[in-house]
Amino acid sequence: MFPLKDSIKSNSFPVANSALIILNCMIFWYEISMDRYTLSLFFLEYGLVPVKLFLPGEVVTLSDKIIPFFSSMFLHGGWMHLIGNMYFLYIFGDNVEDMIGHYKYPIMYVLFGLAAAITQVVIYPHSNIPTIGASGAVSGVMGYYFIKFPHSRVKTLVFIIIFVTIVEIPAVIFLGLWFFMQFVNGSSQLMFSTAGGVAWWAHIGGFVAGVLYAITDGKRYVYRGNFI
Repeated sequence: MFPLKDSIKSNSFPVANSALIILNCMIFWYEISMDRYTLSLFFLEYGLVPVKLFLPGEVVTLSDKIIPFFSSMFLHGGWMHLIGNMYFLYIFGDNVEDMIGHYKYPIMYVLFGLAAAITQVVIYPHSNIPTIGASGAVSGVMGYYFIKFPHSRVKTLVFIIIFVTIVEIPAVIFLGLWFFMQFVNGSSQLMFSTAGGVAWWAHIGGFVAGVLYAITDGKRYVYRGNFI
């Protein structure tokens, strides 16, 4: 399933969401200017490497342990990684920014990303593989959307063997299935004791953080276009 658009129009231009997309793209443009060796060192320094967090202070400084929690969510490992994350952020982020507010939205985006990163570290504390990508933060945005826009529908491109069709799927079903697949894949990854590849548990942690914040922030969508 591939989302094309949702049924709820935003009430204002998504300034913060657009800025986040542009920032991620600009950083990726900087990444592709590097050669392969320099880029691998860049990922090791600014990506989140869980095992580095538990090394003695004289080996890895405190700032080296803290900065990657933030910097890692703005790095991407390739064009498809970047495009996939930014596309989902584009689809779901504008409505979430509408409800949270232009100034608070980027703060919550980063907090969702931090929740995702912490989850990944808790599940794989001894991993020496850099975790990078905006997907944890984007998952938090999707988790918030899941709770706050239950009446929304997602126009979705569906592939059935050799057939392709477009259907409208309730957002709660689309995002619920998405989360279920993250959990299935994350559980399989744990079962076979592999930490590489997709950071499924970061997705899960970010999504849950978005859900919890949506439940507690007290706002709800009103179809007249107002928030109360």
